[in-house]
Amino acid sequence: MNSKSIKLIIFDWDGTLVDSIGWIVHCMQYAARQCHFDVPEEKAVRNIIGLSIERALDELFPGLNTKQREHLIQTYSQRFFTKNISPDDVFTGVPEMLAQLKAQGYLLAVATGKRSTGLAKAMQGTGLNAFFDMTRGVDQAASKPDPLMLEHIMQQLRIDKDQALMVGDSIHDLQMAQNANIDAVAVSCGAHPEVQLQQYSPCACLQQTADLIHIL
Repeated sequence: MNSKSIKLIIFDWDGTLVDSIGWIVHCMQYAARQCHFDVPEEKAVRNIIGLSIERALDELFPGLNTKQREHLIQTYSQRFFTKNISPDDVFTGVPEMLAQLKAQGYLLAVATGKRSTGLAKAMQGTGLNAFFDMTRGVDQAASKPDPLMLEHIMQQLRIDKDQALMVGDSIHDLQMAQNANIDAVAVSCGAHPEVQLQQYSPCACLQQTADLIHIL
């Protein structure tokens, strides 16, 4: 990574900017119980965080029919939105980091497995929406690890691949970056531990997302 060439930083949302992994695990296990499916273990749920909800359910519950999938999605979503996200859910130091990056002239974006409506609600609740120049949700492009989200963002903001950096907490983020042929920085505060993230050769693996400011 040539930090001097970076103009655009693209962040994942859950587990990267916001401490939401535990809640996602709870909601998925809750939905499984309510819909009378075997309850997946925490590790299994962590492994699908970052994917679209449809793809995540296919991974966790193979062989679903359309009615079962829709029931699980509805039950998961209803449970998930019982929690009002707030600035308290943002990882320590993230707002200050984003403010500093904006002041230094970086373009900032979000690429997430959330749908755009859910992301908009979360961004408003956390107060982070003003920092970002662009976002892409899974209803606006293909699910990670397909590179389409990143390609849309780079095209819209007129940024070349060697000027972009992906920051994420899951192997799906890092695979997406590899598929888009852009550099990535991993953070181990979310879905996957450092040992898994390092398998995808990130430029760096940070314990906390706010530490990014120290390597740019």
